[in-house]
Amino acid sequence: MKADKQIKLDEAEKRARRAVIETALAMSRSGLSPGRSGNVSCRWKGGMLITPTGVQYETLKPRDIVFVTGKGTLQGRSLRKPSSEWRFHLAAYRARTDMNAVVHTHSLYATVLACAHKPIPAFHYMVAVAGGSDIPLVPYDTFGTEELARHVGEGLAHRNACLMANHGQIAIGKDLAQALELAHEVEVLAQQYVNVLSIGEAHILPDEEMARVLERFKSYGQRAQDS
Repeated sequence: MKADKQIKLDEAEKRARRAVIETALAMSRSGLSPGRSGNVSCRWKGGMLITPTGVQYETLKPRDIVFVTGKGTLQGRSLRKPSSEWRFHLAAYRARTDMNAVVHTHSLYATVLACAHKPIPAFHYMVAVAGGSDIPLVPYDTFGTEELARHVGEGLAHRNACLMANHGQIAIGKDLAQALELAHEVEVLAQQYVNVLSIGEAHILPDEEMARVLERFKSYGQRAQDS
């Protein structure tokens, strides 16, 4: 990947890049992903805008956000290299054409479960917030690889969030705010599930109840206003 030294951005792209930065800052400051860990992207003109690798979020400027095409190349819009995880961000967008934002974090409890190779089952009805009756665990592979990207794409094909073995969590949304909110929800559920396991066995809701919950979620909260 090679980028030109000079970039020109229109106002719409500047706003999109600022939104990526604001989301990354919110993710980091909330404790979801400490330091420079984690990454954020949004869909943009056939590709995506994504946080760069190895740069502190507090120092980011709109020109630092990297445009990656749908084929995984740069086209003169970026001064920096994209996050090393750009491949699984693209895989998420390819798997879910209905979603426009990705938030990947190393949040504490989600990562604990991911390292224990434990998905989050329907111990609580709010697990349905991720779009199904569980929050699945995708297999481990080396960060930044096509193999990991394939696992993530498959995991998100029928869910809006999943745990990544020995790594962390990933959440997608219609926009950046929705993806970030879901990442927070996953971390809360992960903490609750870890706490339940610390005192005994979790009692899992049956499939038929989760089916009812998922149906009710179609008209839950903001979704009801949108419809």
